[in-house]
Amino acid sequence: MSLTSLGGSEVHTSGDLPAVGTVAPAFTLSAEDLSDVRLPTTGRTVLNVFPSVDTWVCAASVRRFNELAAGLAETTVLCVSMDLPFAMNRFCGAEGIDNVKVASAFRSDFGQTYGVTMTDGPMRGLFARAVLVLDDDATVLHAQLVPDIGSEPDYDAAVAALRD
Repeated sequence: MSLTSLGGSEVHTSGDLPAVGTVAPAFTLSAEDLSDVRLPTTGRTVLNVFPSVDTWVCAASVRRFNELAAGLAETTVLCVSMDLPFAMNRFCGAEGIDNVKVASAFRSDFGQTYGVTMTDGPMRGLFARAVLVLDDDATVLHAQLVPDIGSEPDYDAAVAALRD
């Protein structure tokens, strides 16, 4: 179990993020068309995990990773939440988001497997904000559980992990 916060109150998660140096667990999520999305098997992957694209901080992280993804060769940026695929598709269409992929965990055990499901607090059941960077073998290069859910992740650290 890990600890983050929301508005100054402690929030616990269902476990711990996969540790740096370990192989990230496989997963199956849902794309906008309800097809399966799996951990990419080629290239590097950035997992941008958040509670809901309908909050300003989550939307800001998707926008920022969309900008960053344009300059990240051989890298898939996958934005993951419990939002329904239709909501994620609507947001990306309205915002012109086309450099990242979105995936819903609404029928997946991703949150438990990756230790990001909030177990208490007003947003319990949704995901805490986290970023993981994986190399082309799915080895974790960087893992951040953002200390406060209302704050953006450390984009610079994520991008630096891709360049090391």
